[in-house]
Amino acid sequence: MFRITRLVATLAAAVVVAAGVAVAGPSSTASAAVTPLGVDISWPQCGRQVPTDQAFGIVGVNGSLGNTTNPCLAEQLAWAGRSVGGSAQPKTQLYVLFANPGLTASVWPTSNSYQGTVPTNPFGKCVTKGGKKQVTLACSFMYGYARGYDDVKSRGVANPSAYRWWLDVETGLSYQRDTAQNRAAMQGMIVGLKAGGVRTIGIYSNGSQWKTIAGTVKSSSPLRGRSNWIAIGKGTITKARKTCAGTPLSGGKIAMVQVEVPYGSRTIDRDVSCT
Repeated sequence: MFRITRLVATLAAAVVVAAGVAVAGPSSTASAAVTPLGVDISWPQCGRQVPTDQAFGIVGVNGSLGNTTNPCLAEQLAWAGRSVGGSAQPKTQLYVLFANPGLTASVWPTSNSYQGTVPTNPFGKCVTKGGKKQVTLACSFMYGYARGYDDVKSRGVANPSAYRWWLDVETGLSYQRDTAQNRAAMQGMIVGLKAGGVRTIGIYSNGSQWKTIAGTVKSSSPLRGRSNWIAIGKGTITKARKTCAGTPLSGGKIAMVQVEVPYGSRTIDRDVSCT
């Protein structure tokens, strides 16, 4: 997912590769040996061949931006549902994109109300000043709330409480230089997801990008102590397994490590379970 700024979605079907199925085309009934590795996919894999030997599958709910929907979400959820098991991880998991574009957002909040709901805002009231929208902690919280609420209510995910969800936090997406604004938006996303029925929410990132976006997370923050899904970029499964013993984000525990490995003529994200 950290390749999001350089990936281009290829909607035409690719050449079949070993142990793969095109999730946007006819399903394959081919089976593969059980492995303890997961795979994560999203909109860039629309129409492409993906593995079928995954122990668990993680699917991106959004398209290229946090306010859009993955056009292949239904097909990819069905793919994840066919995961072969063999690890301690849930067979099907979801991730959503964190973003905080501030006043460049297509819609930036001006109140504490969204879609008929008024969540408790720990940062006070989101208001305009002199008729102008404001980037305040309260408004960042409401922006995050709206994104999380929409991800549950508007993307087409049935029974959202059945899955573990992850917040994808990376510098390839929009964020504010003021890390407090980003933490407020993340907190809002968590509240929005929970308002839609989500129960389990973890953080996907790596140490450097998390520090850039979230900064210092206080012990009292709802971001503190959440399960971690750590990305290491290109590497090996061995390196990913070693990362399980690395330093977690903000008091959390590393549950999974993502590594980009060769897959046919390209690459795929494999995920190692640390539990």
